[in-house]
Amino acid sequence: MARLPTDLSGRQVRSALQRAGFVFRRQRGSHMVLRRDDPPARVVVPDHRRIRKGTLRSILYDAELTVEELLRLL
Repeated sequence: MARLPTDLSGRQVRSALQRAGFVFRRQRGSHMVLRRDDPPARVVVPDHRRIRKGTLRSILYDAELTVEELLRLL
């Protein structure tokens, strides 16, 4: 099992999610909202310089992605 990266910014995560089929919908403050239609999912990504491990795990859970899939998309 791959280790969770600890040096990702919110914009890097957003780019990876867009490669996975998510579409950037809007941003309010430091929260970027991305949506996917098939299968339906909504993910909120903070626009921070470094995303914490727990936050990244929550994003992956909401996006229904594994750590390996995220690393492949980066």
